[in-house]
Amino acid sequence: MNPLRILITGGARCGKSAFALRLAVRNYSRRTFVATAVNTDPEMNERISKHQLERGALFETIEEPTAPGRILATLPDSTEVAVVDCLTVWLGNLYHRSGGRQEQIQAEVDAFLSDMDHVSCDLVLVTNEVGWGIVPEHALARSFRDMAGYLNRKVAEKSTHVYLLCCGVPLALKGSLPDLH
Repeated sequence: MNPLRILITGGARCGKSAFALRLAVRNYSRRTFVATAVNTDPEMNERISKHQLERGALFETIEEPTAPGRILATLPDSTEVAVVDCLTVWLGNLYHRSGGRQEQIQAEVDAFLSDMDHVSCDLVLVTNEVGWGIVPEHALARSFRDMAGYLNRKVAEKSTHVYLLCCGVPLALKGSLPDLH
């Protein structure tokens, strides 16, 4: 049986991470959480701490801000599901590390997309919709918005299920897993 690929998207603070955790906890016993956030300031520290408390000891947590695909490819065969939270935070890390060099970022995004094909466990991937607002004023911000749209589209193409969270309500955009809600 082919592994599930579940993409969860939506706006800020709409419940994406909580939904991802519920899916993993309700349906799997051997879980890994791949955290992409970097503790850069007090506000981010608070967010990270909150997410750590939500997960508790229910997940093996791996912090990987720049190479989640490589981590996924090396997970033990006993892993049933890996939750990656969050793809847009990871993308921001790539922008920061590369100084916004588009070719390098594109190569790393494409490598991640390829890595997805070689992961044997189910995946739950969390991302953000960032292109629904105004057009960013600066070229770097427009580049990020466009690359996030590309990444989300390509991950959705590879996904068996896609959920959009709106006001905490998961809307199935592709596939439907009613027993996972």
